[in-house]
Amino acid sequence: MEVESALERFHSLKLGDIIPRLETMPVVTADSDLLSVLKILRTRHHVWVVDSRENMKLVGVIRYIDVIDVLLPPEAHKFKLGMTSKTMRSMLGGATKAEDVAERHVLTVEEDATVLDALMKMRKYRIQVLAVVKDGKLVGEVSLRILIDELLRLLRVGGAQWRA
Repeated sequence: MEVESALERFHSLKLGDIIPRLETMPVVTADSDLLSVLKILRTRHHVWVVDSRENMKLVGVIRYIDVIDVLLPPEAHKFKLGMTSKTMRSMLGGATKAEDVAERHVLTVEEDATVLDALMKMRKYRIQVLAVVKDGKLVGEVSLRILIDELLRLLRVGGAQWRA
């Protein structure tokens, strides 16, 4: 298999066919306490926040970098205009649950979208991971690492060789 045809096949793969099992993903419910979120973020770059395990309705995401806002005191967030949403995300500002600190504007991609669709969205928004949804419910995630693994798997299976 030539690299070109492997890439064409890679680009046309449906995300639903390559995303990891939901059980392996970092997911918490909206009412989870912040300490459980922090424990997950010791080894993961993000945590998906869902309404409940039953409905899996996506509420938001908490990224590793967001922990800075959680740990800072509220006064560190204050600007001339007064309170900001980041002030409320501070543990000392009253945040106690995952939903208190979650970023609500999550970039998503549909389960039946292709790898190419996901790559285009990642490039457009300069992000490395997207929530994969079906009817507003979290069904998986796709990250650059997952896509790299899948391309390498395809190349190994097809016996493609990179040529200089």
